[in-house]
Amino acid sequence: MINFLDLKKINNQYREELKQAFERVIDSGWYILGDEVKQFERNFAAYCGAKHAIGVANGLDALILILRGYKELGIMHDGDEIIVPANTYIASILAISANNLVPVLVEPDIETYNIDPAKIREKITVKTRAILPVHLYGQLADMPRVCEIAKENNLKVIEDSAQAHGAHINGFKAGNWGDASGFSFYPGKNLGALGDAGAVTTNDDKLASTIRAMANYGSKVKYINDYIGVNSRLDEMQAAILDVKLKYLDADNEKRRILATIYRERIKNPKIILPGTNNESSHVWHVFIVRTAQRDELRNHFANNNIETLIHYPIPPHLQEAYRSLGFKSGDLPITEEIAKTCLSLPIFPGLKKEEVNHILETINNYSNDRA
Repeated sequence: MINFLDLKKINNQYREELKQAFERVIDSGWYILGDEVKQFERNFAAYCGAKHAIGVANGLDALILILRGYKELGIMHDGDEIIVPANTYIASILAISANNLVPVLVEPDIETYNIDPAKIREKITVKTRAILPVHLYGQLADMPRVCEIAKENNLKVIEDSAQAHGAHINGFKAGNWGDASGFSFYPGKNLGALGDAGAVTTNDDKLASTIRAMANYGSKVKYINDYIGVNSRLDEMQAAILDVKLKYLDADNEKRRILATIYRERIKNPKIILPGTNNESSHVWHVFIVRTAQRDELRNHFANNNIETLIHYPIPPHLQEAYRSLGFKSGDLPITEEIAKTCLSLPIFPGLKKEEVNHILETINNYSNDRA
């Protein structure tokens, strides 16, 4: 069986360094908000090109805390609107509703799957306070255009960079385009911990200070609480692990690019729609999406050939029961729904063997369905 993602194989590359990091943390006797977190925050901020990185418990918390920080600073209020792509993982939208803000869904570009800047302007109202672009599947949204629209309308830009560690446009990486950015270090991410973990990056001193306090029970000084905070902290062990893997992120992303190039050049089946990209050299290919009208049949075909595939994502957020209150029905966001019905994710991770890649290519190129 070719796994969709083999985390054991990925992490075995760094096994000795990870073991040293484990031992260092264990021997330190300090496990929360210590030197390992401080070091990783410095290194990750520098990697992204941002002034601040604040470690938090997970990627969803990162986005929630950014929006909550803006509310604490008086920049946003209950009922304000946040523009967000309709084609995204639900966490992007959960962060908005968790802050009593209103998600305003915008359709994607069918070629890149990211938010379509041409459709953003028509959604801006007097209540709009921010645009929250998602760098889906490892490709940055069209940030020059998004930032231009935001500047013209005095809006904040909050990046969801959970799938785009190291992606860049014109040398500016994910995490350093907007006013703030949320990262996930879920184990399957390009930069993945050995458990849940996340971070916020920003160049805004006030926002950084506010988020850091809110994530630590609302406290800047122990036992003095400035905010009604939460407990959302990156722990020492995960920080140490991430700092080891950060050194190899660019090299691992390049391996993903090589695999993506092979797929894009050698998948010849006319029934398969390949993913589009604005700049292949800056894409980090967290996920490699193909589309076909016979998605479920294709997935079964892969399974019959011992290849695991996944669907990102089978039900779009606006059709989830959780967001029934938004008032959407099937057909309201046709591009997003088309992607959800037709997309399939192929294995793409550092460590895939040449013979495994060849088997994946042979399997997809040999797929045939008379109903297509």
